[in-house]
Amino acid sequence: MSKSSLQKERAPGDRRKSLYFASRYQCDTYLDEDSLRALMARDVLRGLTSFPRFLPPRYFYDDAGVELFDQITRLPEYYLTRAECSILHALAPVLIKNVAPVDIVELGAGGTTKIRYLLDAFKPSGREIRYIPIDISARALEQSALELLDDYPWLTVHAIVGDFERELVRVPPPRGRRLAVFFGSTLGNLEAENRIRLLLELRNLIGPDGQLLIGLDLVKDSRILEKAYNDSAHVTAAFNRNILLAVNRMLKANFEPEAFDHLAFYNPEYTRVEMHLVSRCEQTVRVRAIELTVHFAPGDRIWTENCYKFTRRSVLEMFQAASMRLCGWFEDSAGQFALALAKVAT
Repeated sequence: MSKSSLQKERAPGDRRKSLYFASRYQCDTYLDEDSLRALMARDVLRGLTSFPRFLPPRYFYDDAGVELFDQITRLPEYYLTRAECSILHALAPVLIKNVAPVDIVELGAGGTTKIRYLLDAFKPSGREIRYIPIDISARALEQSALELLDDYPWLTVHAIVGDFERELVRVPPPRGRRLAVFFGSTLGNLEAENRIRLLLELRNLIGPDGQLLIGLDLVKDSRILEKAYNDSAHVTAAFNRNILLAVNRMLKANFEPEAFDHLAFYNPEYTRVEMHLVSRCEQTVRVRAIELTVHFAPGDRIWTENCYKFTRRSVLEMFQAASMRLCGWFEDSAGQFALALAKVAT
């Protein structure tokens, strides 16, 4: 575990501000570059020697991937972020008043846009609020902390660099009532068994008086779904291929991303959008760091992501399986996206 560079001395002109931030910021690192490389090595070896071949979607989100995803959220076809923000705009003041959290834990905290809806809803009271973001990118966490600490003088940040599927046990004990948030539709990237496992961990994290707010993309017309993952500007295609560049960089592979086509479609049997990379030609890829050679024929696929879609009924059943109960359901005006509020079942 290591501490953030925010706690190190900066240029003389920034020293006073740096010390001010350092007194309100802590970052615990449980997934550094070497640990991430070792994790990727295991995942890539297992994924590319399996049938069907796959790569875990966590590796989309290197610095380039984060920038591409930020572009995706602003595309006209990608309704999810706009829908979620419209819900948060209306919900945040009531939510913060009713829950009155002292701690806010955010899983997969890539930026500050959504958490600001909640922070803006706090009324000045002299009470300190602690924000605990968890993400695999130390750079993103530090940048977000600098922005938030500058704008909210009553805020402290205790960031955790790690994989939220592994590092929830690292979250410090609560100082009071806790609200955990999981924005976007990332829960839908997990398979059912892993979703329940994560919810059980979140149940323990929030405790008997805390609450959990989760973003969920809803089942809808397949044409709307498929347009969202096949945008006309081809940004999602670049985002999909970027996972190959991440493997190249981290594991000394020689993937040629343009030798793979982006494929995304809705599978109604499993209520999910699937994303794949499809080999355009006969090719051989070497992953030198793990001494792996993989042969691709034209049409061979690498499965990169599942994006499950939900109904209110399926969400009720999911929470029930995790010994939680749904206590709030909020949809956007078009009924495309929902935020679900849950607490521990008693």
